[in-house]
Amino acid sequence: MDGIVFFRTERLAEVVAFYRDRLGTHVWLEQPDCTVLRAGDFRLGFCEREAADTDGIVTFVVETREAVEDLHADLADVADGAPRYNERYEIYQFFATDPEGRTVEVQTFEHDTSAS
Repeated sequence: MDGIVFFRTERLAEVVAFYRDRLGTHVWLEQPDCTVLRAGDFRLGFCEREAADTDGIVTFVVETREAVEDLHADLADVADGAPRYNERYEIYQFFATDPEGRTVEVQTFEHDTSAS
């Protein structure tokens, strides 16, 4: 089964540009007032509305610490600090904020996830 997570947005073009240009997503589908982006198997949709959904965390999972650090370099101006190891979850991560205030996380798992 596949899926898409949708968010309402008040600034469709700006938000789409942020995820496309700064996080490397690609436009997967354009609809009349919605754009669906794709990064690997992750699909994320934004639909123009009168109010924005900003709750939750949009998490991008990458393969290595180096990939986390590369994305941090691209997002340093909107990041909450340097990438760091989270002992509890055994991940290397950082958080950033998109143009509407959504929390964006970039992380890599540092434990075996093949059995999941």
